[in-house]
Amino acid sequence: MLALTVEPGRAGTLAVTEVADPAPGEAELLIDALAVGVCGTDKEIARGDYGWAPPGQLRLVLGHESLGRVRSAPPGSRFAPGDLVVGVVRRPDPVPCGACAHGEFDMCRNGDYTERGIKSRHGYASESWAVEPDYAVRLDPSLGLVGVLMEPTSVVAKAWEQVERIGNRAWFEPRTALVTGAGPIGLLGALLGVQRGLDVHVLDQVTDGIKPRLVSELGATYHSGAVDDVLARLRPDVVIEATGASAVVFAALAGTAPYGIVCLTGVSPTGRQISVDGGLINRELVLENDAVVGSVNANLRHYAAAADALAAADRDWLEGLITRRLPLARFAEAFGPDPAGDDVKVALTLGDDGSGDSR
Repeated sequence: MLALTVEPGRAGTLAVTEVADPAPGEAELLIDALAVGVCGTDKEIARGDYGWAPPGQLRLVLGHESLGRVRSAPPGSRFAPGDLVVGVVRRPDPVPCGACAHGEFDMCRNGDYTERGIKSRHGYASESWAVEPDYAVRLDPSLGLVGVLMEPTSVVAKAWEQVERIGNRAWFEPRTALVTGAGPIGLLGALLGVQRGLDVHVLDQVTDGIKPRLVSELGATYHSGAVDDVLARLRPDVVIEATGASAVVFAALAGTAPYGIVCLTGVSPTGRQISVDGGLINRELVLENDAVVGSVNANLRHYAAAADALAAADRDWLEGLITRRLPLARFAEAFGPDPAGDDVKVALTLGDDGSGDSR
């Protein structure tokens, strides 16, 4: 079968290659792939920045934002042929650490976890794949191709869970949320904020086009001004930071309302220096009982929450997040420059149910 593979650590090795068909074990599902989403992590692996092939192998099958349809399922697995499913990305470490042993493998303490399409396990960008029933999540069949948004939605489901757990250390009734960044994580984070009944605001650099329209259609408010000005006007109770831009991160830490919570989901590049008033940030955090937390990946609880969030969302709005759909053979376009400059999510389609309409 065909798969999108790369030699980790070597730029220029991304290619569609022939790989062996999956050989599912007696207790595994066999899945016909429909689509995979392309994100910054995939592009970084393709550039040779990081990534790990399975032990003893040279190439890694990419793809961690999956979508497929069950071809066969073992008895008693709770799945049936035809079910729309996604595969969970991370697997607990084999030791396991305390967090992994309790199902919180997204919080692994020793770093010995594996991740499909990223670290030591083949991903989902192949014409078919196998997965353990405990690491597959069924989706509402009406979602169709937008189900490929499940993995990034699980990331923001965890982020919101972290915010709520921290907030509930005392009385917590947030009203205003600011999401910084209008990429897939930011827009899906805004969706979950709106679903919680909050007054949601989204900050990004562009002044027109797809992103402001999607924010408006969601019932949120879009901003493109300076982050300090937006924070001063809003004084948000919650900030979901999805840019990784250092200046935005540090502005958010000092710009919330008292008892504010900042959840960092964007990964900042290293090697860039900015000047910040550390004393002011510390003073704000301490005297206002503020909190900041980093959040990455997701466990099964977050995938379940993401499935519920997608099922409850407006289907047309979700469709608008997938700005380009390309067949697997056109992978180079998905990993290349954005031709219109306003991509949100690019999906590679596989199989008969996928539409490679290049939209």
